[in-house]
Amino acid sequence: MSDAQTLIENRPPSVAALFLERVAATPDAEAYRYPVPPSSGEGPDEWRSLSWEQAAERVYAIAAGLIDLGVRPEERVALASSTRVEWVLADLGIMCAGAATTTVYPQTNADESAFILSDSESRVLVAENAAQLAKAVERRAELPELHHVVVIDPAGVERGEDDWVLTLAELEQRGAAYLEEHPELIKERVGAITKDQLATLIYTSGTTGRPKGVRLPHDNWSYMAKAIASTGLLGPDDVQYLWLPLAHVFGKVLTSGQIELGHVTAVDGRVDKIIENLPVVQPTYMAAVPRIFEKVYNGVAAKARAGGNAKYKIFQWAAEVGREYAKVTQDNFQRTGVHSAPFGLAARHKVADTLVFAKIREAFGGRLRACVSGSAALAPEIGYFFAGAGIHILEGYGLTESSAASFVNPGEAYRTGTVGKPLPGTEVRIAEDGEILLRGPGIMQGYHKLPEKTGEVLESDGWFHTGDIGELSPDGYLRITDRKKDLIKTSGGKYIAPAEVEGQFKAVCPYVSNILVHGADRNFCTALIALDEAAILEWAGENGLGGRPYAEVVAAPQTVELIDGYVKQLNEGLQRWQTIKKFRLLPRDLDVEHGEITPSLKLKRPVVERAYKHLIDDMYAGAREA
Repeated sequence: MSDAQTLIENRPPSVAALFLERVAATPDAEAYRYPVPPSSGEGPDEWRSLSWEQAAERVYAIAAGLIDLGVRPEERVALASSTRVEWVLADLGIMCAGAATTTVYPQTNADESAFILSDSESRVLVAENAAQLAKAVERRAELPELHHVVVIDPAGVERGEDDWVLTLAELEQRGAAYLEEHPELIKERVGAITKDQLATLIYTSGTTGRPKGVRLPHDNWSYMAKAIASTGLLGPDDVQYLWLPLAHVFGKVLTSGQIELGHVTAVDGRVDKIIENLPVVQPTYMAAVPRIFEKVYNGVAAKARAGGNAKYKIFQWAAEVGREYAKVTQDNFQRTGVHSAPFGLAARHKVADTLVFAKIREAFGGRLRACVSGSAALAPEIGYFFAGAGIHILEGYGLTESSAASFVNPGEAYRTGTVGKPLPGTEVRIAEDGEILLRGPGIMQGYHKLPEKTGEVLESDGWFHTGDIGELSPDGYLRITDRKKDLIKTSGGKYIAPAEVEGQFKAVCPYVSNILVHGADRNFCTALIALDEAAILEWAGENGLGGRPYAEVVAAPQTVELIDGYVKQLNEGLQRWQTIKKFRLLPRDLDVEHGEITPSLKLKRPVVERAYKHLIDDMYAGAREA
């Protein structure tokens, strides 16, 4: 039996048990860093730390406080908060109480929040602030199961006459007092947790209808923790920068791996602070979604362009050298096990590194060894650019239903454009129609109270139907080609993977924010394109459109002409039936608030196509449909 198999097969039944082991093993080691804004409101944040023992003191107090409120094993406690250290502590407290966390995105509206709280039968809600509390107050009459709301940040919170609302500090005080009377409480609760006991209920943001609650037992997270450790990608000396939404399975899985490995995690979910935080945190590792890498790439390109024609030409030259260098060194590693390049290419890369790439690495904090990208496909051209710049993006793959991390690229042997190999203990096979099927300890128990929906995707022998189309290389690397339901079939009978075309456009056009390719049952493809506001307004200022609002800029003939050039560039690399014949620029970017993208930044195609049906119809008006 391999070391990885031994590690995984000897796992404890829960991450709560792993947490107790971690605290006992390294009580004084640093566990978490978190920012505290200055009291004056001006100047940089102060970063503070919690050791594992200090974190445990708060976690155990939260767990005991919940038990004192009457929360029993497997009962749900909802968490509606952005990513912050209290989210992690509350989640661990819920698990150490033997209860189960229901995750709620802070952007979720009152109606959907009420549905999730009701469907999950959550007994307690941990709300970040007054805004999250207000959603529960608005629907309190519809939530008879919800006995208490615990508020993390009490500023502006109005307390009623009953004890329905209490602060996190009060819950911890209550728990600490309860622990004095019952000192063995946590050890007993954690010791009683079984591997099949519900740990987390995550509601997937479906493109149509109500979200489905995915039931993930304690064993899923314990397996993930051990499987991540067994890859050898991370170690106890790493520093992780965690900003991803913890309500999403991708963010949540990162907390499990950290507990097993014992490394430091700096927690701050404010996306607008990423650029500011990276040089301060100096992470060795972080996970992100492709949109972040696209924004960084577009930002670097825009900055080079703003520096004048000469600087932009240098950037473009360096980008091409970097991509070529990444492709050649990856190919050579695949053949020989050594990252090598011919002398001439290596020399050009060294110059490109000095002129461009070293500055990019510095902006990431200077110590970044690897990034993991997941949740959606990363355009290979953007992946190769960062690889050439020495920012190694290891693409991974998984779903909420598979506890997030089913595949990841293996360190030095990573291959851009693939999602790597399955984690130890996870099985994969490709069905006759190309669908990826998974089986293993990371797969969900099923959808909450939806046995028919569960039966549609989960076979009796444990194989889970992902709904994604992919192909395996002879040595086990998986490449995702598209969502099964998103494949377009033109009226001419040709199949097109829109995500592939969309990804290629993002690598070509530095101004794009979102793009949707349409063409199902049509005789040619069209596209709806939303531009990145900051990038296009900067361009507008340099091209006689300065001072105009975004909607006016995107409607201007000069802007349409600019994007048309990039569409033509895209089409040069596509098969004839894939090419974009017409496009329309959207009057605003797509966003979570309008329900057009999910909180994890995935495109909701049906929603966007419904909202902009008039633009799509206009593009096909008068066209002969074959």
